Order: sequence, then C-alpha cells, then structure tokens
Amino acid sequence: MNIFQTVKENVTARQAAEQYGLKVNKNGMVCCPFHDDRHPSMKVDRGFCCFACGAKGDVITFVADFFHLAPLEAAKKLAEDFQIPVFTDNARKRNASKKKEKPKRTFYQTEKKFEEWERESIRILSDYLHLLEEWKIRYAPKTPEEEWKAEFIEACQQTEKINYYLDLLVFGELQDRIEFLLDSGKDVKRIEKRMEEYRRNNKE
Repeated sequence: MNIFQTVKENVTARQAAEQYGLKVNKNGMVCCPFHDDRHPSMKVDRGFCCFACGAKGDVITFVADFFHLAPLEAAKKLAEDFQIPVFTDNARKRNASKKKEKPKRTFYQTEKKFEEWERESIRILSDYLHLLEEWKIRYAPKTPEEEWKAEFIEACQQTEKINYYLDLLVFGELQDRIEFLLDSGKDVKRIEKRMEEYRRNNKE
C-alpha cells in the first residue's frame, strides 16, 4: 500500500478541514476556502465537493489545494499532522526484510531496466488519465435523474489517484518511485489491460 492509499484510509476531508481551522456544520457543510464563499456551499465527508465553484476531490486534493502543495507533499503533511506511521513503518519493514526481498528486486536493480519500467508506467498512466478525462465529458449525466454510467463513475473515482501516481513518478524521490513501482506495478498492468479491453469493445 502506498502513501496516498494509507493516508486516505485514515483521514477524511472533513477531519482535515476541521484540523486546519474550518468550521463544519452538522450537515457537513463548510464555507468553501477556494472561492469567496459567504454561505457554506462545500460538502465535506470522506471527500469534498463545492456546489458553487465545482472544486472536488479527496482529502489529499483538499490539502494540496488548501496549502498550495503537490499531492505527494500534501500526503506527507497529512501523515505527519495526523501521526500516520507510513514512512517509519514502511522503511523499517523494508530494511528488516531487505535480504529476503533481494531476489524479488534484482531484476530491477540495473538503471536501464528501471528507466524502461518507469517510462512505460508513465506512458500507460498518462493514456489512462486522458481516457478518464474523456469519459468525464462523454458519459457525464445530462440530468440529475439520469443514472450514472460505469465509465463516468470510474473517471470520478480514479482521476485523482492516477494524478498522484504520475506526480510521484515524475517528481518523486528515486526511492519513492522505486517503492511505488514495486508496490503498484501490477495495478499499472491491470490499467493497461482495462484500456485495451475498453478500446476493443468500443471500436467505431
């Protein structure tokens, strides 16, 4: 499990809003900090959504926008402020089992192999992000009563996570990138297969 998943499982957007000084009413509404909001127009729960300016996302997006941070830095801030032991524990576990994991990691130890793996992962995730953005527009419900299509739901659920993945692979420290690919490499391959399946089933 990577830092983004760990933080989101332990902290909600509502908890973060209250932690950083926003007043949330009984209905989970708060004045939106992302525009001049005089009456509470933002709903905060596990994630957040402003019905006035359209800002929405999960707890990491909220903190990233609130403090003008990159997603990775926002995740680290949440982990520190809410005392979530994602760094120390992960580092300790990896150091303790370093010898045992050596065979698993040897294939990726050469610089060339890692760069190829990383470059391919970035390509796959970028393609998927573009597809998700297309789905958000193409499959968006036209009326409040219209049932949400699976592609639109997937786009809403996955866009922020894929942005985190790309942010980590492009801007993260080398060790963070290596750990991400070791932890989430299978997820990237699954995403590639998902896109191939969609394109096969939707050929025009």
